[in-house]
Amino acid sequence: MTTAHLAEPVRLARQLVDRAERIVVLTGAGISTDSGIPDFRGPQGVWTRNPAAEAKAHIANYVSDPEVRREVWRQRLAEHSVERPRPNAGHRAIVTLERREKLHTLITQNVDGLHAEAGTSPGRLVEIHGTRRRVKCLACGEEWPMEHAVERLKAGEEDPPCHSCGGLLKSATVSFGQNLVTADLVRASEAATACDLMLAVGSTLQVYPIAQVVPAARSAGASLVILNRDPTPFDDIADVVLHESISEVLPLMVRAAAAGLGDDS
Repeated sequence: MTTAHLAEPVRLARQLVDRAERIVVLTGAGISTDSGIPDFRGPQGVWTRNPAAEAKAHIANYVSDPEVRREVWRQRLAEHSVERPRPNAGHRAIVTLERREKLHTLITQNVDGLHAEAGTSPGRLVEIHGTRRRVKCLACGEEWPMEHAVERLKAGEEDPPCHSCGGLLKSATVSFGQNLVTADLVRASEAATACDLMLAVGSTLQVYPIAQVVPAARSAGASLVILNRDPTPFDDIADVVLHESISEVLPLMVRAAAAGLGDDS
């Protein structure tokens, strides 16, 4: 990266990272776009371009309509027949923070499982909207890897029920109309008020209640860095704001200051 205007904000962000001891990172769909996964609420996001699809994604439709479930399972089977998206430099940069023993908690709104695949420790990761890497029974709550359902789909089942109780299976994600897991919300809230630096990365910060962790961290005295392609509602309270490529800029931010900007600046 050679753009001179980035040097100063990246330097300031890196200073905050270097000084911090308890960093909380909040990530949204923007961190995964460079892995080939579209975002949802950006100008070209999935829900922005197709509001009807957002309405159709409600849990009530999934539960009441067998054809909706069959279509969802057809999509899951199709996804597993192509090469799966892989973590990019943005995901790996957060792993670098953990290796530097600075990462307190990573809160992600994403369900793609890429943070776990990149190497973030399970004990540091809060997948606030769940994960598509697993399936969960809506009746008894038992979970299995997504491959469990995929193998049954390949064998000809169109709407596989729970092996344990016969209930409806669904990806272990939080759909519209479902409550967030209370324990995950508590972990996220406690981390936000305990951190000394909040990094908000790739999120529009418009989805509540989780977006509330950003002003909560600020009110508790934490510094705030926002890295997102588009403006957010909290840009005006941040110490540093960067509307740039996450996979390019985040690795620069988390690199030790002693390394300098080098050839990437």
